[in-house]
Amino acid sequence: MSNQPVVIYTDGASRGNPGPGGYGAILQWKNKKKEISAGYKKTTNNRMELMAVISALEILKKEGLNVIIYTDSKYVANAVEKGWLFNWVKKRFKDKKNKDLWLRFLESYKKHSIQFKWVKGHADNPFNNRCDELATQAADQKATLIDKGFGLS
Repeated sequence: MSNQPVVIYTDGASRGNPGPGGYGAILQWKNKKKEISAGYKKTTNNRMELMAVISALEILKKEGLNVIIYTDSKYVANAVEKGWLFNWVKKRFKDKKNKDLWLRFLESYKKHSIQFKWVKGHADNPFNNRCDELATQAADQKATLIDKGFGLS
């Protein structure tokens, strides 16, 4: 296993909240780079922010990686880095949204050493800006998937 971290940038978008949405992510490791995105017919911005993270983590082929995730979502970054998520789990997500996605995230989270770093959105970070482009394009042009968990939590 290499000590070099996998660096992931993520962003989510929705046109209306709820509305058509999408996510974008860029994964980087050594000299390799991969972009991913998908669009959903009806969802929320927070769900797409979280879906970007989940989708990026789920395509990692090895376990036990050091992963640094850059996100402009304080909702996602703070939920993990400030420990809110783990309190939500203890309380069985009482009065919390997006339980389905948080539980899915936790499946990937326990396989790696993950650190979140918040970046200011729509600023001067080219990777975050590219993720925003991927997310908004997916929301506008490829919003064909069904967010099966939307409205359930």
